[in-house]
Amino acid sequence: MKKFISLLMIVLLQLTILSACGTTKTPTETSVVTTPISLTIEELAKYDGTNGNKAYIAIEGKIYDVTDITQWKGEKHNGYTAGKDLTNEIKTKAPHGMTPIEKLTPIGTIKN
Repeated sequence: MKKFISLLMIVLLQLTILSACGTTKTPTETSVVTTPISLTIEELAKYDGTNGNKAYIAIEGKIYDVTDITQWKGEKHNGYTAGKDLTNEIKTKAPHGMTPIEKLTPIGTIKN
């Protein structure tokens, strides 16, 4: 019972802090704000989803994290590997086109 009350107090404290900040989101709804990244194509290649690396893809100069997307498990999706610019493949070969990409939030951009 003491643990439950302690947990309840923590949640209430978090809600109080959030309401003082002018937000109505609960702690589970609050997203983590991260600084956008900027990678070259060569640097992007490191994020191929292998050896514990995240899986990133680039589309139209924007970088997307596909690490936790079911279709990208195993760092590949329909024969395409993460760590690359897949703009041409998405636009000309993917049956779904840009539709699933439009649902993602870019995490950064490709730098020249």
